[in-house]
Amino acid sequence: MKRTLVDYYKEFLPLNSNTPQVTLGEGFTPLVKSNNFSKEFGCNIYFKLEGCNPTGSFKDRGMFLALAKAIENNKNKIICASTGNTSASAAAYGARYNLETIVIIPSGKIAVGKLLQAMVYGAKIISIKGNFDQALLAVKNIAESMDIEIVNSINPYRLEGQKTGAFEIVDSLGKSPDLQFMPVGNAGNISSYYKGYKEYKEKKISSEMPVFYGIQAEKSAPLVDGKVIQNPSTIATAIRIGNPASAELAKEAINKSKGEFLKVSDKEIINAQSLLANKEGIFCEPASAASFAGLIKKINSGLDVKNRIIVCILTGNGLKDPGNAEKYLSSKIIKTSPDPKSIQNAIYTGKSTNFFKRIF
Repeated sequence: MKRTLVDYYKEFLPLNSNTPQVTLGEGFTPLVKSNNFSKEFGCNIYFKLEGCNPTGSFKDRGMFLALAKAIENNKNKIICASTGNTSASAAAYGARYNLETIVIIPSGKIAVGKLLQAMVYGAKIISIKGNFDQALLAVKNIAESMDIEIVNSINPYRLEGQKTGAFEIVDSLGKSPDLQFMPVGNAGNISSYYKGYKEYKEKKISSEMPVFYGIQAEKSAPLVDGKVIQNPSTIATAIRIGNPASAELAKEAINKSKGEFLKVSDKEIINAQSLLANKEGIFCEPASAASFAGLIKKINSGLDVKNRIIVCILTGNGLKDPGNAEKYLSSKIIKTSPDPKSIQNAIYTGKSTNFFKRIF
């Protein structure tokens, strides 16, 4: 029987005798070494596949502990603002442990796969005319007045759970990576990984910490631009956030590790998503691909990665956002008639037959 994150990392988690066991089988996600890009760049690149968590994103890694503490504190309702993944995770755990889940989403700014998850898990979904930052502000006010547990990353237990990702990387590699690239939206995840590596170093389980690179989308890059973005915009909905709640913790991770925040364009994100799928067999959502896009950008700008160990955190499964994938990939389908000769011609030429075009 598979053990839980609590079984493995109990000494590092804020637990007591009253904390209930909460799990959907989160954590223990694969750390997959790149076959092709490691060779191309002369280094050792690994991808941490957080899309293998129960609801398809890294949010589950922290949600189990947030729910455990909510139950310990006799809460019967949880609430979150979300661009998608948090809502799906909260709703799933809420359903399993009989807590009513309330989700506040920005109207029209959530990937369909994530919204469907929250709906099917039975969450009460409220859409507002505003962005994520406005939704989170509303959640803070509502939770305080209605005694509801917030399960966004401003909940400290979320970060305590998410730091186990760093533990797993060290346990898999036998040491900390030299560099770590990860997407940054509300900035809780980069803060949690920094905390995890720091704790392992203090316990002398690892001797070094990685240099962190936090990747933001070009038009949603408050930590790169040094200012709040009032109307953030990007194809990567999971990081479409203009005022990160964990900004100060994220800055500490970057500064203490001598790393860097950088931004990538939507075009670079989609290109990275395509490269990961075509060259490595890994399909991640656009926000996840931002981490790899950032690595490519740094290499192209002269970063020396020779013989270094690099980890890219891929935070969510590609099926979370099928709309964007369909938009960019539907033209690649070769259409033809059922006639075997037409199919053979399509295989050889890669072109649709005129017959198919006339019929369809």
